[in-house]
Amino acid sequence: MKYRIISVGKIREPFYQAGVQEYLKRLTPYATMELVEGLEEKLSPKAGDKDIARALDKEGEKILNMISDNEILVALDIKGRQLSSEALAETMQRWNLSGKNRVNLVVGSSFGIAPAVKTRADHLISISPMTFLHQMTVLILTEQLYRGFKILKGEPYHK
Repeated sequence: MKYRIISVGKIREPFYQAGVQEYLKRLTPYATMELVEGLEEKLSPKAGDKDIARALDKEGEKILNMISDNEILVALDIKGRQLSSEALAETMQRWNLSGKNRVNLVVGSSFGIAPAVKTRADHLISISPMTFLHQMTVLILTEQLYRGFKILKGEPYHK
């Protein structure tokens, strides 16, 4: 199965980049991985609600243009369903057996994810009720995908 992580924001900090790259490398025996980042619309610090909504809509268009009908779309959202690592692994197994071409996991900007992306999403998942930097979210997500594959394969991994 192909997995694509779409991070609206760019991963800038070297320590996050290193962690994400490490887990992407570890994931290669289990899945074809792709990371797309930097789709965020530039906003003025004085941006109002209308400007933010317009930016989210543009980001959403970019995301939706990348995804075909035969792909799974998962939006990471604080209001999404929280899963244990085991439940995520079971969900990943269903994705892997779904007959779809790819799983797309979207991490939004500091303003969230466009409503159109949430509407199109097959799943809304929350990593935590807490809010994290998008860079940290991508790192946590890659680690959890790796953990999920280890669980599915019955391979040992640190708890």
